[in-house]
Amino acid sequence: MDGRGKLDRLGKENAVTSPVDNAAVPPDATSLDAAQAGKELTAMVAALMQTRQTILPKRLAPPGPDAEQLALIFGAAASAPDHGQLLPWRFVLVPADARDRLAEVFAAALLERDGAATPEQLARARDKAQRSPLLLLVVVDGLRGDPDIDLFERIVSAGCAVQNMLLMATALGFGSALTSGKALKFAGLRALFGLGDGEHALCFTSIGTVQSRKIARFRPAPADFLSSLSADEKKTTGF
Repeated sequence: MDGRGKLDRLGKENAVTSPVDNAAVPPDATSLDAAQAGKELTAMVAALMQTRQTILPKRLAPPGPDAEQLALIFGAAASAPDHGQLLPWRFVLVPADARDRLAEVFAAALLERDGAATPEQLARARDKAQRSPLLLLVVVDGLRGDPDIDLFERIVSAGCAVQNMLLMATALGFGSALTSGKALKFAGLRALFGLGDGEHALCFTSIGTVQSRKIARFRPAPADFLSSLSADEKKTTGF
């Protein structure tokens, strides 16, 4: 049974049931089964998070997610926290027949930054648009809805949506990556994607089948990023 099947099974085991459903099952046995299923689900989620790693777009190849898998990936994004239900982010799919347009924008962005860029450098810039079977631009809207909700909070919401998508892609067996770069601020890119006032091109998200992996990067320990506010106003202690 694959990871998705296990998650489905564990989800069913943890589902709320009526008294009639449990009528023939001893209460203690039901509680033990639910507790065990919960532990298994927790272990699987923890393993999924630890398994996810960035796979550069040049190492991602077809096939990409099919329609059913895409529905799961985008459905995961919908679970992100969203103060005020603004939906302050959106994703723009870059299909295969639009990659050449994006490639020319990448080349033009490089030329704007460096008028002496060589043909080889321009070719490498164009090639970035052709990698990975699924390519999405992540857009954050700083003006949508309640103006009192800060841009930083909107970006955090977008980040949570993207992380949910990456974890779902990992659960489905795909590799993924986030990429950015100076081209995201290029006027030609904003025009290509029809970005409005207050909209920001945050990053690209790539998803596909892994061709090769690097050794998993070092994961920081909680002590590396966690501290505790001290009662003494003069210091903050490590945790």
